[in-house]
Amino acid sequence: MSLKRKIALNLSIAFSLLFGIVMVVIYMSFNDFRREEFKERFRQRLEFTSHFIAKSKDFEEEAPIFFNENSDNILLNETILIFNGQKELIYSTIKDRNVTWDNDLLKELDEKKVIYSEKTVPEIYAALRTINGENYYILTSALDTNGKSKLEYLKYLLITAYVMSALLIGFFSYYFMGQFLKPLEDLNQEISEVTAHKLTTQIPVRNSNDEIDVLAKSFNTMIGRLDDVFQSQKDFTASASHEIRTPITRMAFQLENLIKFGQHSPETLSSLQQIQRDVYQLSDLTNSLLLLTKFDRENIQSIYEEVRIDEVIFESFEAVEKSYPKLKLDFLISEDTSEDALLTIKGIQSLLDIVFINLFKNAAIYSDDVEVDVLIKENDEYLIVDVISHGNTIPKEEQAKLFEAFKRGKNSQNISGSGLGLRIVKRILEYHGAQIIYTSPADLLNKFSVIFVK
Repeated sequence: MSLKRKIALNLSIAFSLLFGIVMVVIYMSFNDFRREEFKERFRQRLEFTSHFIAKSKDFEEEAPIFFNENSDNILLNETILIFNGQKELIYSTIKDRNVTWDNDLLKELDEKKVIYSEKTVPEIYAALRTINGENYYILTSALDTNGKSKLEYLKYLLITAYVMSALLIGFFSYYFMGQFLKPLEDLNQEISEVTAHKLTTQIPVRNSNDEIDVLAKSFNTMIGRLDDVFQSQKDFTASASHEIRTPITRMAFQLENLIKFGQHSPETLSSLQQIQRDVYQLSDLTNSLLLLTKFDRENIQSIYEEVRIDEVIFESFEAVEKSYPKLKLDFLISEDTSEDALLTIKGIQSLLDIVFINLFKNAAIYSDDVEVDVLIKENDEYLIVDVISHGNTIPKEEQAKLFEAFKRGKNSQNISGSGLGLRIVKRILEYHGAQIIYTSPADLLNKFSVIFVK
């Protein structure tokens, strides 16, 4: 998930939770207000009734007229029961049906004087009043239908407002986060375009003195330092390779003349030939490093050309054959390859020569019968070159590190080498969008498969 979406999501959740809490508080506060208001109306109704009893000369005769005249003040589904001091019912607003009441409630009034219960349906407000020297038990009950209807309406209104607000908060959070983070996205786009050949390119600074501006300045400082390091590394590699090539070439020339001189014992001749092979290996390694300093993944494709892979194989074999004259090549094209196959790929021939020179040298060094088989397969998607030799195989636990620098398998014991050959091979193939895979199809059989994507 992108940073913009994370911030927008977290901000939306935070505001939605806060807005939800506020709405719950509003709902509960309104419910408390509704309950207290209804209770106050209950109390006023009871006091109104008590005042009427105190002013009435003949309560039983005047009560129906009084309550009828004041019907506007009656609560919804209101019931009033009035008892005398002997707890006898002397008046009821209930007509044409039997009147029942809770005697325990009347007894409870003797102790508490006032009772309010909102848990019952309808709600009850009862009081014991002493009026003109006599006790009266006044019981009122009613339903707060109007208040609860308003509360229900408020609930749906708050839920609708919450859903709409959550959606709007999410939309505007994502929109404004996009606007706020746009400079950061622009900076990311500019940084992604920086490559090893563009380290001198500075990221534009907006002079806004915000965090993004500070980040751009820090990045410019960093790429400036990296450019110095890369240039120093490339200059050193190129200079060292050039300086080393001259003495190596002289050594190789002198060794060739010395071997041709012919007046050597078998032991001396063998040692001279081994030294010559080491010098050739050092020369090849130097040439490889020198070539690699000229290319990288960003600029190599701009100088690609059509290369015939069979020509690369034969030229590479001829170069290796000079150091290993006993090495034999068996070149085959798979039957699955169509007759109109061109056996061409896009790449740099000088670098591809290095790939197969290293593979042929490995075959010459580690092969038991000094023979290398090359099998080419081509279809519409791939061109595969299998380089097969016979000899000790590489254990499975070592195969994962086969293409790492300075890693050598157990089958290379007592054989000179730098451990860089296969690492250079893998790097060159990566530059060409290809890959190399090692397998051991059978005992004492090594196969390197080079796979080019067409």
